[in-house]
Amino acid sequence: MKKDNEKLDTLFEKFNQQWDIEELSTGHKQRFQSKLIVKKRSISKLLPLAIAASIVLLLGISLIYNEDDKSSELQFASKETKQTDSIFTVIINKELEKLNGKKSPENKRIIVDALKQMKVLDQDYEKIIKELETNGENKQIIFAMLSNLQTRISFLQTVLQHIEKNEQSMHLPDEKTI
Repeated sequence: MKKDNEKLDTLFEKFNQQWDIEELSTGHKQRFQSKLIVKKRSISKLLPLAIAASIVLLLGISLIYNEDDKSSELQFASKETKQTDSIFTVIINKELEKLNGKKSPENKRIIVDALKQMKVLDQDYEKIIKELETNGENKQIIFAMLSNLQTRISFLQTVLQHIEKNEQSMHLPDEKTI
């Protein structure tokens, strides 16, 4: 331990005349403390926004998990109806993922309109499911359910084809038509 202290002493002696011993300007401490206070205030202003963002995130996650439970709504239906619903739901979700993957400033309006139309079709599907719950399975309800599912899939495929055509036409050089 003594040797370490001796080494430090020799080091300090070696650099004795090279230390920066300049005095700080007047008011330095007050300026530094005022900057710290400003930073604390800005952090405290962002705290409510951070809390609000966390709440919105949690609500969004809970909505996603609630939507995943929709496929289990058909507990009262036959095994074939459940399988058909789950197969179509998987296809629809894949098509929606493709659609969301095509988001760009050029396609934004098309995608927003398509999602609005999908919401209408989803609401119709919910009505069909309620009808299925109250009246049980019959040919008309099953046909309406399958028709709605097929309509949603073909609609999404049509929208995706339309977006692809728009993207292809944007990549073509300007041509003059006669």
